[in-house]
Amino acid sequence: MKYVEPPHPRQEPRFAGELTGEHIRFLFRDCVDFGEREVLIGGDPEKRTRVFFIQGQVRGERLNDYVLRPLATSLALRTASPKSAARLMEEGTVYCQGVKRCRSLDQAVFAMVDGWAVFEFPGNGEMLAYFVGTEEKRAVSRPENEPSLKGAKDAFVESLRTNTSLVRRRLRAPELKITESVVGRQSVTPVDILYIEGLTDPELVKEVQRRVAGIDTDQAFQPSTLEELIVDEVDTAFPLLAYTERPDRFCAGLVEGRVGVIVDGLPLGYLLPGTIGQFFRTGQDRSQNWLAASTLSVLRYLCMLCSLFLPAWYVAAVNFHPEMIPARLAWSISEAKLNVPFSTLFEVLIMLLAFEAVQEAGLRLPGPIGQTASILGGLVVGSAAVEAAIVSPVVLIVVAIAGIAGYTVPSQEFSAALRIWRFLLVIGASLGGLFAVTALTAVLVGRLAQLESFGVPYLAPFAPGQGKDGYGVLRWPTHRVKFREAILHTRNRRRQG
Repeated sequence: MKYVEPPHPRQEPRFAGELTGEHIRFLFRDCVDFGEREVLIGGDPEKRTRVFFIQGQVRGERLNDYVLRPLATSLALRTASPKSAARLMEEGTVYCQGVKRCRSLDQAVFAMVDGWAVFEFPGNGEMLAYFVGTEEKRAVSRPENEPSLKGAKDAFVESLRTNTSLVRRRLRAPELKITESVVGRQSVTPVDILYIEGLTDPELVKEVQRRVAGIDTDQAFQPSTLEELIVDEVDTAFPLLAYTERPDRFCAGLVEGRVGVIVDGLPLGYLLPGTIGQFFRTGQDRSQNWLAASTLSVLRYLCMLCSLFLPAWYVAAVNFHPEMIPARLAWSISEAKLNVPFSTLFEVLIMLLAFEAVQEAGLRLPGPIGQTASILGGLVVGSAAVEAAIVSPVVLIVVAIAGIAGYTVPSQEFSAALRIWRFLLVIGASLGGLFAVTALTAVLVGRLAQLESFGVPYLAPFAPGQGKDGYGVLRWPTHRVKFREAILHTRNRRRQG
């Protein structure tokens, strides 16, 4: 009998039962951080209320000074009935900005988890919640992965409201809209979707909202949860979502007409749709002179091609097409390979694998130790391999050039995809020479041409009819770029007069 996977269990409401203090105590049993306290209303021993909260989620000064103190000392509350006392507290007797009524057990429980203090009034059937959450978080610091030489020095942090505040400080137009969805049955993670009303394509906004709302998983605090569940296709090594840790780049993407996504707990922001042109742009492209920025952009694309094809070209030229190599260079290569007992394919693969191992070790170790390990590992492994006649010096040079050229790609995820294809091209070159390399290149280009990100061709600005509005490889002067990218279908294409 064929096994049928049962559906993901869903229970609505999540917690059944009446909204009472006993049910709240039962739900938070065996929770050492659960707190409750009985408080006299207006100091009257005959009128009591009970407050429930989660220690560590609330700020003690706010709860004590702005909620409990006026609750216990207010003369107006002393003469009011419990029902009237709840109304007076909601209308301003208690000094707290955020207040709301909880009419179900779900609302009360999740409010406590989010940093609200919930008050019970016997016989009222509802509970009153005040926001007294703590604001303890990592301070806004410099971006680590996207350093800024000339421009803003702040970066996203793990706090969702801090990140939206960083965006609001730059985009002060009221047309900036922020909608929120809750993702993850266990993590209950807020996910904010940002766009500029009247500029961003409404269909793109609806599609992003639909995909985010359709995520049905237990946790959403890992980047892969969002990235793999809302993209058009996951069977590819190339990233389909562009992300940045710099609020200025994020805001620039929103002004271009893209949709931004910020996840609580992740110090980065996603920009949708993602195209190949985004992964080769840096935050300095708009800070530098347009000639320098264009030159560096061309250099990045050339280094990408060098990193991808140089090892495969070397293997194909040595094994199948020696006539492509100049005579003196061919003589030097043959002399260097006299004492090497292994084939060219083995030499290149062993050095590529060693390079990947050293790079992975450098990333996983702490900063200073990782840098030392990468430098020493590269020097020791490379020189030892050449001295032991395991590989020839030319192979070491080729692999080193390809590896260094790969570092010029701004996106690490895109660079990782290139490294995978580099291995495939090397193996193809050892089997069929340049013919196999050409065939694999055609497969790669065809695969990239099939990819789309939220209906936008992944190869933009290289797709047919694209790249003619100042968003291609070159960075044109600002005064010449009059319109936004056509591929985004913005409602207002003109960006300046």
